[in-house]
Amino acid sequence: MNDDAAVNDHDGGPSEWAVPGQVGVGPWTGDRPVDSRYDPELLDAGDTRNVVDAYRYWRREAVAGDLATRAHPFHVAIENFGHDHNIGTVVRTANAFAAAGVHIVGRRRWNRRGAMVTDRYLDVHHHDDTAGLVAFARERGLAIVAVDNTPDAQRLETADLPRDCVLLFGQEGPGVSGDARDAAALTVSIAQFGSTRSINAGVAAGIAMHAWIRRHADLNRAW
Repeated sequence: MNDDAAVNDHDGGPSEWAVPGQVGVGPWTGDRPVDSRYDPELLDAGDTRNVVDAYRYWRREAVAGDLATRAHPFHVAIENFGHDHNIGTVVRTANAFAAAGVHIVGRRRWNRRGAMVTDRYLDVHHHDDTAGLVAFARERGLAIVAVDNTPDAQRLETADLPRDCVLLFGQEGPGVSGDARDAAALTVSIAQFGSTRSINAGVAAGIAMHAWIRRHADLNRAW
């Protein structure tokens, strides 16, 4: 038992710092766990990754596998026709809310820095165009929910978000493409009260995902 780190119970919380001022945890102390989920190299060297305490010292594949069992039935998609810099933030937030998957529509390349390596633990799909995303959603019975501040959009705050859905976000500036809006079962907008015309896609994605969580998630399963 590693008393210093106090992170070996799978019910551990989300603390990034087991020791004040120290990112992550040091080498394992005491008897080694007899469990294939643990990574011998991390046990030897310590674990400074951006993971919740429950996954300290686990192999990457073990973390991804366990997250798959915790995944919610919503997906997140973002259009990347002009190399949107918000994608990393969207991926990281999708990981935090245990989305079933993230979909990049358009350009394959995206800036992973904002994802903080969280893309390694969830399914990230690529579609060359909107038609590819629509086909994926229809095959799996997922309703597409476009998030955009168009005049005919319903308020996210009062909309009945489907449980099995794809939350779709457009690029910074132009918003959700026309093809995506046409394919959406529902378009929702986020209520704003200030002078700016829009919220960046990374922030909007977090707000929309949390709206889904509030409506459908079992909060007893949260860390």
